[in-house]
Amino acid sequence: MGTILVKDGTTVYYKDWGKGPVVTFSHGWPLSSDAWDGQMLFLAQNGFRVVAHDRRGHGRSSQASSGNDMNGYADDLAAVIARPELALRDWQLVRLILGAVADTLEDDLGRPLNPLEGLASYTDPNDWRVQLHAANPEGLPIEVFDGLRSGVAKDRSQFYKDLAGPFYGANKPGARVSQGVLDQFWLWSMQCGLKNAYESIKAFSETDLTEDLKKFDIPTLVMHGDDDQIVPVKNHAEKSARLIKGAKIRVYPGAPHGLTATHQDRVNADLLAFIKG
Repeated sequence: MGTILVKDGTTVYYKDWGKGPVVTFSHGWPLSSDAWDGQMLFLAQNGFRVVAHDRRGHGRSSQASSGNDMNGYADDLAAVIARPELALRDWQLVRLILGAVADTLEDDLGRPLNPLEGLASYTDPNDWRVQLHAANPEGLPIEVFDGLRSGVAKDRSQFYKDLAGPFYGANKPGARVSQGVLDQFWLWSMQCGLKNAYESIKAFSETDLTEDLKKFDIPTLVMHGDDDQIVPVKNHAEKSARLIKGAKIRVYPGAPHGLTATHQDRVNADLLAFIKG
Protein backbone atom coordinates (compact mmCIF):
# COMPACT_ATOMS: atom_id res chain seq x y z
CA MET A 1 0.00 0.00 0.00
CA GLY A 2 1.17 3.51 -0.70
CA THR A 3 0.41 6.81 -2.39
CA ILE A 4 1.63 8.69 -5.44
CA LEU A 5 1.45 12.38 -6.23
CA VAL A 6 0.06 12.96 -9.73
CA LYS A 7 0.83 15.92 -11.96
CA ASP A 8 -1.90 18.24 -10.65
CA GLY A 9 -0.91 17.67 -7.02
CA THR A 10 -3.60 15.11 -6.17
CA THR A 11 -2.54 12.28 -3.87
CA VAL A 12 -3.67 8.87 -5.15
CA TYR A 13 -3.78 5.87 -2.81
CA TYR A 14 -3.08 2.36 -4.11
CA LYS A 15 -2.68 -1.16 -2.76
CA ASP A 16 -0.44 -3.87 -4.18
CA TRP A 17 -0.89 -7.50 -3.16
CA GLY A 18 0.72 -10.78 -4.20
CA LYS A 19 3.24 -11.84 -6.81
CA GLY A 20 2.89 -12.97 -10.41
CA PRO A 21 1.19 -11.62 -13.55
CA VAL A 22 -0.35 -8.21 -12.83
CA VAL A 23 -4.07 -7.52 -12.73
CA THR A 24 -5.13 -3.92 -12.11
CA PHE A 25 -8.54 -2.90 -10.82
CA SER A 26 -10.48 0.35 -11.31
CA HIS A 27 -13.52 0.96 -9.10
CA GLY A 28 -16.53 3.19 -9.65
CA TRP A 29 -18.79 5.80 -8.11
CA PRO A 30 -18.94 6.40 -5.19
CA LEU A 31 -16.82 3.54 -3.88
CA SER A 32 -13.11 2.79 -3.34
CA SER A 33 -10.64 0.07 -4.24
CA ASP A 34 -12.00 -1.91 -1.26
CA ALA A 35 -15.01 -2.78 -3.42
CA TRP A 36 -12.69 -5.22 -5.24
CA ASP A 37 -11.25 -6.90 -2.13
CA GLY A 38 -13.07 -10.19 -2.70
CA GLN A 39 -11.66 -10.48 -6.21
CA MET A 40 -8.20 -9.20 -5.29
CA LEU A 41 -7.73 -11.64 -2.41
CA PHE A 42 -8.89 -14.54 -4.58
CA LEU A 43 -6.51 -13.69 -7.43
CA ALA A 44 -3.61 -13.04 -5.06
CA GLN A 45 -4.20 -16.52 -3.62
CA ASN A 46 -4.14 -17.93 -7.16
CA GLY A 47 -0.77 -16.68 -8.27
CA PHE A 48 -1.45 -13.12 -9.40
CA ARG A 49 -0.24 -9.71 -8.34
CA VAL A 50 -3.19 -7.36 -7.92
CA VAL A 51 -3.04 -3.57 -7.85
CA ALA A 52 -5.93 -1.18 -7.22
CA HIS A 53 -6.15 2.53 -6.52
CA ASP A 54 -8.74 4.87 -5.03
CA ARG A 55 -9.92 7.37 -7.62
CA ARG A 56 -9.35 11.03 -6.89
CA GLY A 57 -12.00 12.18 -4.45
CA HIS A 58 -12.77 8.59 -3.42
CA GLY A 59 -11.57 6.44 -0.53
CA ARG A 60 -8.14 7.41 0.77
CA SER A 61 -7.12 9.57 -2.20
CA SER A 62 -7.27 13.33 -1.77
CA GLN A 63 -10.47 15.20 -2.63
CA ALA A 64 -9.34 17.07 -5.72
CA SER A 65 -11.29 20.13 -6.80
CA SER A 66 -10.88 19.32 -10.50
CA GLY A 67 -10.38 16.33 -12.77
CA ASN A 68 -13.53 14.56 -11.60
CA ASP A 69 -14.22 13.18 -15.07
CA MET A 70 -13.20 10.33 -17.37
CA ASN A 71 -9.98 12.01 -18.47
CA GLY A 72 -8.97 12.77 -14.89
CA TYR A 73 -9.65 9.19 -13.80
CA ALA A 74 -7.69 7.81 -16.76
CA ASP A 75 -4.76 10.12 -16.04
CA ASP A 76 -4.60 8.90 -12.45
CA LEU A 77 -4.79 5.22 -13.43
CA ALA A 78 -2.07 5.76 -16.04
CA ALA A 79 0.08 7.42 -13.39
CA VAL A 80 -0.24 4.35 -11.16
CA ILE A 81 0.55 1.97 -14.02
CA ALA A 82 3.56 4.04 -15.13
CA ARG A 83 5.02 4.36 -11.62
CA PRO A 84 8.60 3.04 -11.99
CA GLU A 85 8.81 1.47 -8.53
CA LEU A 86 5.66 -0.59 -9.19
CA ALA A 87 7.12 -1.96 -12.44
CA LEU A 88 3.71 -2.91 -13.84
CA ARG A 89 4.17 -4.74 -17.16
CA ASP A 90 1.86 -6.91 -19.23
CA TRP A 91 -1.01 -6.00 -16.93
CA GLN A 92 -4.71 -6.66 -17.32
CA LEU A 93 -7.42 -4.21 -16.31
CA VAL A 94 -10.62 -5.00 -14.46
CA ARG A 95 -12.96 -2.05 -14.31
CA LEU A 96 -16.11 -1.23 -12.41
CA ILE A 97 -18.47 1.64 -13.25
CA LEU A 98 -16.71 4.74 -14.54
CA GLY A 99 -13.81 2.48 -15.46
CA ALA A 100 -14.20 3.14 -19.16
CA VAL A 101 -10.72 4.53 -19.50
CA ALA A 102 -8.84 2.20 -21.84
CA ASP A 103 -9.08 4.60 -24.77
CA THR A 104 -7.61 7.49 -22.81
CA LEU A 105 -4.98 5.21 -21.28
CA GLU A 106 -3.45 4.69 -24.71
CA ASP A 107 -2.84 8.43 -24.95
CA ASP A 108 -1.52 8.69 -21.39
CA LEU A 109 0.85 5.73 -21.74
CA GLY A 110 2.02 6.83 -25.17
CA ARG A 111 1.37 3.47 -26.81
CA PRO A 112 -1.48 1.15 -27.81
CA LEU A 113 -2.67 -1.46 -25.34
CA ASN A 114 -1.04 -4.76 -26.30
CA PRO A 115 -2.79 -8.14 -26.66
CA LEU A 116 -1.63 -9.25 -23.20
CA GLU A 117 -3.64 -6.44 -21.68
CA GLY A 118 -7.11 -7.94 -21.47
CA LEU A 119 -10.13 -6.11 -20.13
CA ALA A 120 -12.89 -7.37 -17.86
CA SER A 121 -15.77 -4.95 -17.46
CA TYR A 122 -18.33 -5.20 -14.69
CA THR A 123 -21.50 -3.14 -15.20
CA ASP A 124 -19.64 -0.23 -16.69
CA PRO A 125 -21.74 2.71 -18.00
CA ASN A 126 -20.77 2.15 -21.60
CA ASP A 127 -24.51 2.45 -22.17
CA TRP A 128 -24.28 6.25 -22.47
CA ARG A 129 -27.21 6.38 -20.12
CA VAL A 130 -28.65 9.87 -20.64
CA GLN A 131 -31.10 10.51 -23.45
CA LEU A 132 -28.89 13.25 -24.85
CA HIS A 133 -30.45 12.98 -28.28
CA ALA A 134 -32.12 10.56 -30.69
CA ALA A 135 -28.97 8.44 -31.02
CA ASN A 136 -29.56 7.04 -27.55
CA PRO A 137 -33.32 6.45 -27.23
CA GLU A 138 -32.93 3.73 -24.58
CA GLY A 139 -30.99 6.04 -22.27
CA LEU A 140 -32.43 7.35 -19.04
CA PRO A 141 -33.92 10.86 -18.82
CA ILE A 142 -31.59 13.56 -17.50
CA GLU A 143 -34.04 14.02 -14.62
CA VAL A 144 -32.88 10.67 -13.19
CA PHE A 145 -29.37 12.00 -12.81
CA ASP A 146 -30.58 15.36 -11.58
CA GLY A 147 -32.27 13.35 -8.83
CA LEU A 148 -28.98 11.66 -7.96
CA ARG A 149 -27.27 15.04 -7.72
CA SER A 150 -30.06 16.39 -5.54
CA GLY A 151 -29.93 13.39 -3.21
CA VAL A 152 -26.16 13.59 -2.81
CA ALA A 153 -26.21 17.35 -2.21
CA LYS A 154 -29.09 17.41 0.28
CA ASP A 155 -28.42 14.39 2.51
CA ARG A 156 -25.75 12.15 1.09
CA SER A 157 -25.62 9.89 4.15
CA GLN A 158 -29.29 8.89 3.91
CA PHE A 159 -29.08 8.84 0.12
CA TYR A 160 -26.34 6.21 0.21
CA LYS A 161 -28.20 4.16 2.83
CA ASP A 162 -31.23 4.13 0.53
CA LEU A 163 -29.14 3.35 -2.56
CA ALA A 164 -27.49 0.30 -0.98
CA GLY A 165 -30.74 -1.71 -1.17
CA PRO A 166 -31.22 -1.65 -4.95
CA PHE A 167 -27.45 -1.71 -5.53
CA TYR A 168 -27.27 -5.20 -3.97
CA GLY A 169 -30.84 -6.27 -4.66
CA ALA A 170 -31.62 -6.27 -0.93
CA ASN A 171 -35.00 -4.66 -1.67
CA LYS A 172 -36.22 -7.76 -3.51
CA PRO A 173 -38.39 -10.43 -1.79
CA GLY A 174 -36.30 -13.29 -0.47
CA ALA A 175 -33.01 -11.43 -0.89
CA ARG A 176 -30.17 -12.65 1.32
CA VAL A 177 -27.91 -9.65 1.69
CA SER A 178 -26.26 -9.09 5.06
CA GLN A 179 -26.43 -5.82 6.94
CA GLY A 180 -22.66 -5.81 6.80
CA VAL A 181 -22.67 -5.61 3.01
CA LEU A 182 -25.11 -2.70 3.12
CA ASP A 183 -23.09 -0.96 5.83
CA GLN A 184 -19.83 -1.22 3.91
CA PHE A 185 -21.45 0.39 0.87
CA TRP A 186 -22.44 3.35 3.04
CA LEU A 187 -18.94 3.57 4.54
CA TRP A 188 -17.21 3.53 1.16
CA SER A 189 -19.65 6.09 -0.22
CA MET A 190 -19.20 8.46 2.70
CA GLN A 191 -15.44 8.43 2.10
CA CYS A 192 -16.09 10.03 -1.29
CA GLY A 193 -15.96 13.83 -1.19
CA LEU A 194 -19.23 15.63 -1.77
CA LYS A 195 -17.92 17.73 -4.66
CA ASN A 196 -16.24 14.69 -6.18
CA ALA A 197 -19.37 12.54 -5.94
CA TYR A 198 -21.55 15.32 -7.33
CA GLU A 199 -19.34 16.03 -10.34
CA SER A 200 -18.73 12.36 -11.05
CA ILE A 201 -22.43 11.87 -11.83
CA LYS A 202 -22.05 13.99 -14.96
CA ALA A 203 -19.03 11.95 -16.02
CA PHE A 204 -20.73 8.55 -15.84
CA SER A 205 -24.06 9.71 -17.24
CA GLU A 206 -23.06 11.97 -20.12
CA THR A 207 -19.73 10.73 -21.49
CA ASP A 208 -20.25 9.12 -24.89
CA LEU A 209 -17.88 6.18 -25.28
CA THR A 210 -19.51 4.58 -28.31
CA GLU A 211 -16.75 5.28 -30.82
CA ASP A 212 -14.04 4.35 -28.31
CA LEU A 213 -15.61 0.96 -27.68
CA LYS A 214 -15.74 0.24 -31.40
CA LYS A 215 -11.94 0.57 -31.50
CA PHE A 216 -11.26 -2.03 -28.81
CA ASP A 217 -9.07 -4.83 -30.16
CA ILE A 218 -8.09 -6.52 -26.89
CA PRO A 219 -9.78 -9.51 -25.23
CA THR A 220 -12.81 -8.26 -23.33
CA LEU A 221 -15.15 -9.91 -20.83
CA VAL A 222 -18.39 -8.16 -19.87
CA MET A 223 -20.13 -9.30 -16.66
CA HIS A 224 -23.64 -8.18 -15.73
CA GLY A 225 -26.59 -9.24 -13.60
CA ASP A 226 -29.94 -9.51 -15.36
CA ASP A 227 -31.70 -8.05 -12.29
CA ASP A 228 -29.51 -4.95 -12.14
CA GLN A 229 -31.65 -2.05 -10.90
CA ILE A 230 -28.87 0.52 -11.36
CA VAL A 231 -27.68 -0.14 -14.92
CA PRO A 232 -30.21 -2.18 -16.95
CA VAL A 233 -28.55 -5.15 -18.64
CA LYS A 234 -29.85 -4.16 -22.07
CA ASN A 235 -28.03 -0.85 -21.75
CA HIS A 236 -24.69 -2.39 -20.86
CA ALA A 237 -23.94 -6.02 -21.64
CA GLU A 238 -26.09 -6.19 -24.74
CA LYS A 239 -24.85 -2.87 -26.08
CA SER A 240 -21.23 -3.69 -25.30
CA ALA A 241 -21.59 -6.98 -27.17
CA ARG A 242 -22.63 -5.03 -30.25
CA LEU A 243 -19.86 -2.45 -29.96
CA ILE A 244 -16.79 -4.44 -28.85
CA LYS A 245 -15.55 -6.91 -31.43
CA GLY A 246 -15.25 -10.41 -30.01
CA ALA A 247 -16.39 -9.48 -26.50
CA LYS A 248 -17.36 -12.35 -24.21
CA ILE A 249 -20.55 -11.81 -22.22
CA ARG A 250 -21.48 -13.31 -18.85
CA VAL A 251 -25.01 -12.48 -17.69
CA TYR A 252 -25.83 -13.73 -14.19
CA PRO A 253 -29.48 -14.69 -13.64
CA GLY A 254 -31.07 -12.82 -10.74
CA ALA A 255 -27.88 -10.91 -9.96
CA PRO A 256 -27.95 -7.23 -8.93
CA HIS A 257 -25.55 -4.40 -9.68
CA GLY A 258 -23.30 -5.33 -6.76
CA LEU A 259 -22.76 -8.87 -7.99
CA THR A 260 -19.08 -8.90 -7.04
CA ALA A 261 -20.34 -9.22 -3.45
CA THR A 262 -23.59 -11.15 -3.87
CA HIS A 263 -22.20 -13.58 -6.49
CA GLN A 264 -18.55 -13.39 -5.47
CA ASP A 265 -17.60 -17.05 -6.00
CA ARG A 266 -19.02 -17.20 -9.51
CA VAL A 267 -17.56 -13.85 -10.52
CA ASN A 268 -14.16 -14.88 -9.17
CA ALA A 269 -14.20 -18.17 -11.07
CA ASP A 270 -15.20 -16.51 -14.34
CA LEU A 271 -12.63 -13.77 -13.88
CA LEU A 272 -9.85 -16.27 -13.22
CA ALA A 273 -10.81 -18.32 -16.26
CA PHE A 274 -10.82 -15.22 -18.45
CA ILE A 275 -7.45 -13.98 -17.20
CA LYS A 276 -5.83 -17.37 -17.71
CA GLY A 277 -7.26 -17.32 -21.22
